[in-house]
Amino acid sequence: MNELETAIPPDCRGKAADCGSKSLKAKRRSYSKKITHYKKRVTEAEYWQKYYNDPDTIYEWNNGILEDKATSDKITNSMYMWLYELVGHYFQINPIGEKIFLETGFRMPLPHKVTIRRPDLGIILNSNPVLYEANDHSYKGICNLCVEALSDLSKKYLRRDTKTKFEEYEAAGVEEYYIIYSNGEPMEFYHLNEHGVYVPIKRVNGDVIKSKVLPGFQFRLEDLYMQPSPQDMAFDPIYQKFVLPYYQEAKKARQAAENALEEIKARQTAETQLIEAKKARQAAEEKIKLLEAKL
Repeated sequence: MNELETAIPPDCRGKAADCGSKSLKAKRRSYSKKITHYKKRVTEAEYWQKYYNDPDTIYEWNNGILEDKATSDKITNSMYMWLYELVGHYFQINPIGEKIFLETGFRMPLPHKVTIRRPDLGIILNSNPVLYEANDHSYKGICNLCVEALSDLSKKYLRRDTKTKFEEYEAAGVEEYYIIYSNGEPMEFYHLNEHGVYVPIKRVNGDVIKSKVLPGFQFRLEDLYMQPSPQDMAFDPIYQKFVLPYYQEAKKARQAAENALEEIKARQTAETQLIEAKKARQAAEEKIKLLEAKL
């Protein structure tokens, strides 16, 4: 007996004509709508074999339940991309780790379940006991930092990132968890305290988030919205230690050369003025001598 048959009242099975074709079709349509909301159950082996590399949908796996990753709104996506690129600038100057991309998953064997998550951004430090090998299609260890760009398409997606993944990452020992969201709450940034519990990262100078996983990495909350360019950040005290330092050096070198050139021009101008003054004085002296000779 298939699932559709179980949805048909027992007295109608095998007697569709008696129950009325319209009634049966209505029941089938109703069941079809309901079944799309059912949680699809697959084994972990099926997930890795069939769904992990699905070309159309990014799926995660939650203890037997297949979960699709929803899209975020445009502003949230742009905030996430700005932060993603900022981390890239940091690693160029401080090569202490690497990023894993949205398509890459990592498995978390938790005390009460097993889950496979694919964070929008994952960070693995070089000091992590599990290496991310060159030929790996998934990460075999636990990420040090995870970022999720929140989707508000439904309460289900909101709850997944703010509660379910929060609890999973915390239990697995993900040291920091960032939730990016364009409409303020529930955007938040967490780190594990000494008891292994997530607590919000304290703001510095009002709205600056400083990472403990990435020493020296920091950003303003306002800049998630404003998204300044790397050229602008290069001379901002918040970012200048890890954003385009070579650009900073080049700009400073150019400014020093321009200052030197101005000094030379000023010196040449002064020398020219001195020569002209000497000539004017000499001419005046000669004129005075001529006048004195006539007296």
